[in-house]
Order: sequence, then structure tokens, then C-alpha cells
Amino acid sequence: MPSWPSGGKTSRSAATRSARRSSSRRVGAKASAAARAGRSVPPQRPANRRRGSGAAAASRRVPLRARRPAREPRPRAAETEVSGAASLAYVGLGANLGDARTALASAFEALATLPDVELLRRSSLWRSAPIDSGGPDYYNAVAELRTTLAPLELLHRLQAIELAHGRERPYRNAPRTLDLDLLTMDGISLATPELTLPHPRAHERAFVLAPLAELAPQLEIPGQGRVAALLPAVAGQRIERLAA
Repeated sequence: MPSWPSGGKTSRSAATRSARRSSSRRVGAKASAAARAGRSVPPQRPANRRRGSGAAAASRRVPLRARRPAREPRPRAAETEVSGAASLAYVGLGANLGDARTALASAFEALATLPDVELLRRSSLWRSAPIDSGGPDYYNAVAELRTTLAPLELLHRLQAIELAHGRERPYRNAPRTLDLDLLTMDGISLATPELTLPHPRAHERAFVLAPLAELAPQLEIPGQGRVAALLPAVAGQRIERLAA
């Protein structure tokens, strides 16, 4: 019978089988040692697996971010809330009982601290003669406000300030410790039992128009005209601007 040369096919196969058995024994020994130590052994990669094939497969994998479409960011609460539009309002201030000048100064401070209201500007102080009533001269001024309040809500805030200053209404045009009139608000026209806008007599009163003209001479009073154009019609009413 022919014999295979040393190192031939038979000897190589035997060597391969011997190497595999030796590798299996080493893996088994490691597993036994790990089990005794309470550790787990990761699975062994087959000896005949090519390293290049794994790298090629990894290069063919689609990244997770590419496979999943990006989610739209959820809007923050502040971005989903709709803020109320701010309105520009003008308030007339008047007083002729007690220390009227101090009452007006206190009223301006109260307006400046109202929630949802910003006091933008204030006019000079004016002194005027009472109209359709007796009593001492009035001290008058106008405040320019920016607010998110509705007209009736603002009116109720103004009335609360009047009450805090001892306002009483014993009869029409009675002298008063403090009077706060909502004159106009963003050109709104309104007629309710509580409130009429613009103020129905604002265009007839020098004590309204003169301080209002300091702040907004071109302001349009709905249905009446611009403030500056209305002043000549009330020129006969006694009023004087006071020094600061």
C-alpha cells in the first residue's frame, strides 16, 4: 500500500482535530473556573471566522439614527400659550376734597402696582373749576396705561382704588376725594349699564383734554375727533397747569 508523505493530508487533519480538542478543553477549563468564581464567560468566536467579514458587515449596517426619523421637538408650554393682547388706555384722575394733590399722587402709585397694568406715563397736574356743581377747585391729571384687562375689569380695579381713598357718591357731580374715569381704550366703542367708551363727556371737558393733550395730542376719540382739534371748543373753561 502506498504511504503518504510525512506532513501530508492525514497528518494535517489529525493536527487540526487535536488543536480543536485542545481549544475546547481550554474553553471548558475557563468556563469551569469562571463558574466557580461566579462569573460568566462570553461566547467564543469560531476560530475559522474571518475578522474582515465582521468589519464588512458592520460597514453595511445602517446607523440607528438614520433608520429612525428624528422626532420633532415638543413645544414648550410658554410657546403654546396665547397671551392676551395689550390695550392702551387713558384714565382721568380728579379730586377736590381733602388733600387733593396727595390723593392724586397716591392714585398714581396705586395704578403703577395694579396687576396686569403698566403705568406708562402721567401728565402734569392741572387745577380746574368745578362744572355743574359747587365746591373747591379740582386737581386733575391723566394716566396712560398698558393693560391686558378687559374694559370692565379695568373699571372695577379703578373703582377699588376710589373706594380705598374714601370715595362716596351721595349725588351726581358731588365733590369727591378721588375720581378715576376710564376715558378711552384702544378706540373701543362700548355702551353698557356700567361703562360707556369713550367717556361720553371727555370731549367736552377741558380738565380731560388739556392733560390728555400732553400725552397724546393726536389721539382719536371715537366719534369726536383728535384731542388737539377738540381743545379750542373748551377754551372758555377755567383751567391752569401747575408747576411740578
